[in-house]
Amino acid sequence: MVGIWFAIPLWKRVVGALLLGVVAGLVWGPGAESIKIVGDVFIAFIKMLVVPLIFLSVVSGVASIGDLRKLGSVGWRALLLFLLTSQVAVWLGLALGTVFTPGLGVDTSAIVRGDPPAPSEATWRDMLLGVIPQSPVQVMADANVLPLIVFALLVGVGIVMAKEEGGPVARLFDSGAVVMQKVTILVMELTPFGVFALMAWVAGTLGRDALVALAQVVALNYLGCFLIIGLVYASLIRFVAKLPVVDFFRGMADAIAVAYSTASSSATLPVTLRCTQRNLGVSAPTSSFVVSLGATINMDGTAMYLGLATLFGAQLFGVPLDLGDYILVSVLATLGSIGAAGIPGSGLIMMALVFGAVGVPLETIAFVAGIDRIMDMMRTATNVTGDGTVTTTVAALVGDIDRGEMISADDV
Repeated sequence: MVGIWFAIPLWKRVVGALLLGVVAGLVWGPGAESIKIVGDVFIAFIKMLVVPLIFLSVVSGVASIGDLRKLGSVGWRALLLFLLTSQVAVWLGLALGTVFTPGLGVDTSAIVRGDPPAPSEATWRDMLLGVIPQSPVQVMADANVLPLIVFALLVGVGIVMAKEEGGPVARLFDSGAVVMQKVTILVMELTPFGVFALMAWVAGTLGRDALVALAQVVALNYLGCFLIIGLVYASLIRFVAKLPVVDFFRGMADAIAVAYSTASSSATLPVTLRCTQRNLGVSAPTSSFVVSLGATINMDGTAMYLGLATLFGAQLFGVPLDLGDYILVSVLATLGSIGAAGIPGSGLIMMALVFGAVGVPLETIAFVAGIDRIMDMMRTATNVTGDGTVTTTVAALVGDIDRGEMISADDV
C-alpha cells in the first residue's frame, strides 16, 4: 500500500487531496475545524524550515560565484537582469492584488487568531540600523529574516574573497543547503495530508466565498506568470538580445515542460542547460554559469506570487498596507526569492518571512497551502523561462551566442 502511495506523483496526490478536502469540508461544515490540527502541524514544519533554508541557500548561492572576477562582463549583466526582472515581477504581483482584490468579501470572523501586531513607530534610521545584524544568533532565534539575509550575503562574499581558504567552508554550506533541501522534500511529503485538512477547514468554516477567493488567487497567479513570460521575457529577447522570440520559446520548450511537471528548478537544471546550449546556441561556459546562478537566485514567478499573496492576506484579515509596506515587500520578496530553494513548496516557506515583516497574519499560509502546488507548477515554469531568457540575453550582449544555431531551432 505504501509503495502504491509513493508511486503516485506528489502533485497528483496534492490535487486529489485538495478536491477531497473541498468535498469533505462542504459536507462536514463547521465540524471540519476538528481536523485543522493536521494542517497546523504541516504549517509548523514549514515555519521550522525558514531560517536554516534561507541562510544556507543564500550563502551557498553567493559562494557559488567562486571568483569575483566572474562578475565581469557576464556576471554583472546576469545579476542586474535577475534583480530587475524580479522587481518587475513582485510589483506586478502587488498590482494584481491591488486591482483585483481577491481577499475582499470573505468573512474570516470564524477564525481564531492572535492579536495583530502593533503598528511600527520606527523611523527610517531605526529601520536602516535594523537591517544590520548586530547579533546573527539573535537574528536567527527571532527569525528576523532581512538582517539574516544581509548576514548571509556577507558570509557568501567573504567565502568568495577567501578563495582557496574558503573552499572547505563553501563546501560545508553547499552540503548544508543540499541537506536542507532534502529535509524540505521530506516535509513536502506531508503536503497531501496538510492540504486535505486545510481545504476541509476552509470549505467547512468559511464556505464557498473562500473557495471563490482561492480560485481568484490561482487565476491571478497564472495571469501574472503569463504576463512576465509574454511581456517581460519576450521584450528582453526581442529588444535587448535582438533575437527571434518564437525561436527562443521553441528552443526552451523542453525545459518549460519539465519545469511545469516537476515544479522544481533544480530538477530542470540539466534540461535548461541542454536547451540553452544546443537549441539556443549559447556557449557552454556562459550557459553553465548563468543558468546555475539563475537556478539559485532567480525566482521571478515566486517573487510575483509573494507580492500577490501578501495583498491577499492583508485584504483577507483587514491589514492596511501603505507604500512603505509595498516597498518592504518588494525588497523582501526579491531577497527571499534568492533564498527560495529550487524545489517544490519553497514559496510557502518564503511567505513566512514576507508576511511577518508587514504584519500579515501567518494564518494566510493555511489558506493558500491547499492550492500552492497548482500555482507552484506555473511559477517554476516562469522561473526556468527567466533563467533561459537572462542566459540568452547576456550571451547575445557579450557576443557569446551562435545566432545561426538558434534560428535553426525549429529543427529541434
